[in-house]
Order: sequence, then structure tokens, then C-alpha cells
Amino acid sequence: MKIDRLRAYMSRDKNRPRVLVAIDTDEGLTGWAECYNHGPDQALFPLLEYFTRFIQGRDPRRVTALTHYLMQQSRFPPGALGLAAIAAIDHCLWDISAKALGVPVYRLLGGEVRDRVQVYAGLYTAPDAPRARDEMDALHAQWGLKAFKLSPYRIDMHRHRWGEVVRASADYFALLRETVDPSYELAFDAHAKIFEPAQATQLGNALAPYDPLFFEEPIRPENFEAWGELKRSLRCPLATGESLYSRFEFLRLLQVRGCDIIQPDICVVGGLTEMLQINALAQAHFVSIAPHNPMGPLATAINLHFCATQPNFRILEYRLPHGPAYAYGTDSTIRPDDRLQGAWYVKDPYLPKDGYLELRPDRPGWGVEIDEKLLGTEDYVHWERAVPLKPDGSTGYA
Repeated sequence: MKIDRLRAYMSRDKNRPRVLVAIDTDEGLTGWAECYNHGPDQALFPLLEYFTRFIQGRDPRRVTALTHYLMQQSRFPPGALGLAAIAAIDHCLWDISAKALGVPVYRLLGGEVRDRVQVYAGLYTAPDAPRARDEMDALHAQWGLKAFKLSPYRIDMHRHRWGEVVRASADYFALLRETVDPSYELAFDAHAKIFEPAQATQLGNALAPYDPLFFEEPIRPENFEAWGELKRSLRCPLATGESLYSRFEFLRLLQVRGCDIIQPDICVVGGLTEMLQINALAQAHFVSIAPHNPMGPLATAINLHFCATQPNFRILEYRLPHGPAYAYGTDSTIRPDDRLQGAWYVKDPYLPKDGYLELRPDRPGWGVEIDEKLLGTEDYVHWERAVPLKPDGSTGYA
């Protein structure tokens, strides 16, 4: 079997662009993947075309060899866009390899260690407690979800004294605990907006008495020693890793004991091949993994196969493929022609049952079907990150 060609399509996932990738073989098998959208998504197309030249005519089942070879095409470690493209190729190759044997990808990873994968939903930003309760209850009633992630910020951190920000967040979490079902798990994502680790400690310890599932990424990722100091000062579980790119960065984070839970993104780090090596390091350090997954339904399928096989897996981030980006509810009026209300390129996405995604042992590859008639017909949707503006005119971290 040989790689015949690579096809790339600009699709959309609700209000964001999404690049879908297919690799076709000379024996009629096709592998599928989606790219992480770091921002300049249209820049992925020439990268994918460039990488195709190195793998065309090669055996797609030599996944590790081909992915490693692509990594070596950069004189220095590839950055965000290069790794996003390599990850997509890596995932296509895993899909082909499993389909060639007629088995799900997780069978190639040593088989499942669990029958289903627990997921949590994000409710952004920090809705009033009654509304948060209603959203959580609706998601629990329809999908069985019992774990949720919110922003910890109730007031603008750039326009209020920091002590007020911390107090407002603590009061909010206390009220949430009184308002929502006590069995619900609640996590908080600070989105790397805090510059000073001491302030991150203040906020995390203010949330700690109310038992957060984890306190996610309060500071920037670059200074690993700062993460070690932060973890030692916190009284709640610390999670991070979505902005790290390789096993070498995660090794440094783990060496300084910089978190309780790692959150690598399988579409960011270079693919499933690299993700497995990252998590082997985490297991050796007695650290759990809760993959970052704000992506579409194909990335969710890929994550599912990884999570099903990892003993130290904790929980998977999840977005419903249809409906508004983060305001969920139970709207049954959503239709395929509501283009900004769904990611329609996967015909049969994994949907939660009792708060879990169930495996599909009878479906080879990733276990989903791509709507190829849709691809290439959608208009490009522009998206840009909302960067906060401080009162003095400078910008804060987004």
C-alpha cells in the first residue's frame, strides 16, 4: 500500500474555520484528520502540500517513521503551524492503518483499558449561578454530563483591584456550590491571563475551599520553574499543558513538579504518536491526563481512541458538535443549514450518553464518517481572538 495524494479542505466548526485533511492510498483507503486552528488557518495549505512531497509513494502504515521523518524536515523543532500540519498527517496515517486491518485505532494502541470515556463541557464565561444551574441541569438531563468548566473571573481583572477580583471569584464559587447539584464536578480555566504567579496563587487558593476539579492554566506556559513554585503554593489541583508542544517541554514541566494534571492537545503536539510519548512521561511522574480538546467532532473522535487506552486518563474536554459554541441548552430546532450552529463535516459524531462517550468496536479507524459532499462547498469564516484592552491602552493576555 502506498500514499497516493493528500487533500485539504477549508470547512467550519460553528463560528471558527477548520482545515480538514484526507490522505488517499493506491488501494482505495482514506484517512481523515482535522487541524488545530492556531489562527492563520489558511497558512496550513502550503505546509500540507509541502509535507506531502516527503511521504507520497510511501507506506502509510509506517506511522512513526513517517511522522518522525516530517519532524526532521525542520532544522529546528517545528512550531505551532508545522506541528498542526504534522499532527493531521499523523492522524490520517493512524486512520488508514486501522482501516487496513478492519479495527478501531484503539486496538492498535494495546486495546481499551476502559469501556467509555468521561467528558466535561465548558460553560463560558462565568454565568450567574441560576443560569449556570439551568445550563448544567439541561446538559445533565439530555447528555448525562456531570462535569463542567467555567471562567473564574466574575469582574474585569484589568479594571478592578486584584483583591476584589479574587473575592468576587471566591464568592461566585461558594454560591455555585450552594446552587448547583452537589454531585457536579466544577473546574475553572483562568486562560493564562495572570502575569504574576503570586496573584495566581491567591486566586487558586480562594477557589480551593469549594473543591474544584482543577484550576487550569492561570499563568503563561514559558517559565517552567514558575509552575513548580505555583503548584507548591496551591491547595487545589493544578492543570496545564495546552500551550506546550513536545515531550521535551512536558518533561521539563514534570521535572519541576509543575502540575497535577497535564492537558496536551493531540492536534497541537504533532499527533497521536507524540501524545503517547508525552503521556508515558506523565505516568512515570504519577500525573494524570485530561486532554485539551476545544476542537471539532473529528478531533474528539481521535481523542476518544487515545483516552480509551491510557490508564492515567482523568477526563476529556468536549464540545457538542451542534448548537451554539458554548451556550448549550437543549435546542432541538437546529438544522444542517444553520452553518454557524454546528460542525457538519462528521455525519455521525460521538455524542455523550450518561456523561460518557462510548467506544465503537465495530467501526474501523476513528469510527466516524466524513461528509465529503459538504467539503469544499463552505465559505471561509473569519475568526480572531478577543484580546482585552487595559485602561491604559495596553493589551492583556487573551
